[in-house]
Amino acid sequence: MSFHLYDSAQRKVVEFQPIQPGKVSIYCCGATVQSAPHLGHVRKEVNFDVLRRWLEASSYDVTLVTNVTDIDDKILAKSAEAGRPWWAHAYLFENAFHEAFRALGVRPPTYEPRATGHVPEMIQLISTLIERGHAYAASDGSGDVYFDVLSWPAYGELSGMKVAELAAAEDSDLRGKHDARDFALWKGTKPSDPETASWATPWGHGRPGWHLECSAMAGKYLGDAFDIHGGGLDLRFPHHENELAQSRAAGRGFARYWMHNAWVTMAGEKMSKSLGNTADVLTAVDTYGGRAVRLYLTAPHYRSAIELSADSLAEATAQLARIDGFLERAESLLPDPASAAEASPGFPAAFAEAMDADLGTPSAFAVLFNTVKAGNVAIEANDPVAAALAYAQTRAMLGVLGLDPSAPEWAQTETATDLTSVVDGLVAALLTQRNQARERKDWTAADAIRDQLAAIGLQVTDTADGPRWMKREMRTDAR
Repeated sequence: MSFHLYDSAQRKVVEFQPIQPGKVSIYCCGATVQSAPHLGHVRKEVNFDVLRRWLEASSYDVTLVTNVTDIDDKILAKSAEAGRPWWAHAYLFENAFHEAFRALGVRPPTYEPRATGHVPEMIQLISTLIERGHAYAASDGSGDVYFDVLSWPAYGELSGMKVAELAAAEDSDLRGKHDARDFALWKGTKPSDPETASWATPWGHGRPGWHLECSAMAGKYLGDAFDIHGGGLDLRFPHHENELAQSRAAGRGFARYWMHNAWVTMAGEKMSKSLGNTADVLTAVDTYGGRAVRLYLTAPHYRSAIELSADSLAEATAQLARIDGFLERAESLLPDPASAAEASPGFPAAFAEAMDADLGTPSAFAVLFNTVKAGNVAIEANDPVAAALAYAQTRAMLGVLGLDPSAPEWAQTETATDLTSVVDGLVAALLTQRNQARERKDWTAADAIRDQLAAIGLQVTDTADGPRWMKREMRTDAR
């Protein structure tokens, strides 16, 4: 069975036909690194990580490019509020996104270009659009350059929007525009902008528009045409619509298919920082574990909205416990579980059919849980052959879903998290005992605990807010 996907441009499920047989090129709009990521941000990363894994399991050679938007209006505003240079602010939160991705077992993309590293490609793209009559430099001396929406009759083909029905955004800057609906390719430097947030161009100093960045970087690494463009549903208009228009107007084929994942919601509303209804990724991981949070994000269909609640994350934790319970039972009973996994005849046919049907993860998880159930029955019936088969197929399915506990990405994250928790717990227990000894004025016992901690490299300091401990100049509050 061949892979089918829902193409947002055609608004229907179609059979996937790559440009080059056996190879798949994917471009995903990545993070705008203005602040820490929430679960709504990382759903796209997890969903497209599953897509990549399934295509690779289907014998495709996958190239995945995910960009980093490290310069835009929001980054400049938030860095100014924080009192740090915009580039330092962007790098700080780029690292925060990477930490969140690692905590959820997301493998790094093939390439991860930053917008600020591709200004020459952006200038070249603007020049092409001006030469073709689809862009113009503002005549007011601002240095702005705009895409002429009315010059491109196909505008709206992705989102279904009609140009005649579009209105300029309420906060739109109309200076120098031929039409209110034209969008910025390049933004001339304003007096309030930092000097470092500016590049020289034939139209004056300034910085790139958001939409232009992605078109330029996709072209740099994937060529004029590539297979799949992905991102969150909220990007379909205007961001992806503008990307498509400016790329096609420049003579590039651009994306053959468009895939959009739905939102993570709270109380029925899209999760966003502007609404304040966010859920910090690492807080969720600390509470429920990275694999449980990933299961929560993966199990629903990628085009279905997910409602975030403690109950939904707790349910994902319980489901993961069922899977891990079977794996642990099988590994304790099978003579050579590693060989059993390697000798797997492949995925259950129903799992492959589900994944080939536009990444049908709800049906795929149903197959997974049925396989786990069959494996437990085989163990109870003392049937090692059936148990080994269920074990091997379960591990294979978990690998595609990014949930295999033996995979390297989890060995690097969950082991470190577990060790940190153990250390924190042991230190906290000893400090509690020390406080109790001090309260009963047993100074000998209190000093003995302090000396025990010092022997393993931890220094305890008593403060008005309670004891603090540190190791190698890294200080933290007692827990």
